[in-house]
Amino acid sequence: MLERFLPTRDAITQSRLLRWLGPRIHDPLLWHVNRRSVARGVAMGVFFGLMIPVAQIPAAAIASLLLRGNLWIAAVSTLVSNPLTYGPLYYFAYRLGAGVIGVHTPAELTPGEVEQPFRLMDSFAQAWAWLTGIGQPLLMGMLIMAITGSVVAYLGTQLVWRLRVTAKWRKLRRERRLRAAAARQRAIGSA
Repeated sequence: MLERFLPTRDAITQSRLLRWLGPRIHDPLLWHVNRRSVARGVAMGVFFGLMIPVAQIPAAAIASLLLRGNLWIAAVSTLVSNPLTYGPLYYFAYRLGAGVIGVHTPAELTPGEVEQPFRLMDSFAQAWAWLTGIGQPLLMGMLIMAITGSVVAYLGTQLVWRLRVTAKWRKLRRERRLRAAAARQRAIGSA
């Protein structure tokens, strides 16, 4: 269903805008669905989806080109962060970073405290001090979440892939045994 909205591989590889990538865009691992390239794509997508708030898909696509991960999976995996999840993700990232750095975080903000940063914006120096106060814990938390999330996504994809393949093998073996047992029953019944 989604394929009709996405450009084809040929359309991408023949694009004049992407010609500068040369033979790298023709790498089969960027397009094939196998355990390793999908796991790499998921890990890169989750990393850039959690790490940077803008240009996530281009960043994941460039990393996918460099590290030979599945290009589509990397792009789609960036959607782990979206307008619905930005607030909780950034709040958790700030709290995590503040805990790691050791910055005191207020338990709850009163209405006056919420307006305080806007009053602080009177001068550039005060605005910069306010932004760096939030920025360091936020960036630290985002980095920890991005690295942890990408490692968990990579290992989780590998595990889920292995479990699905194992389940498929078991099902095939079970079907073979049932067919063999049915054939033996037919042979015994005809004798």
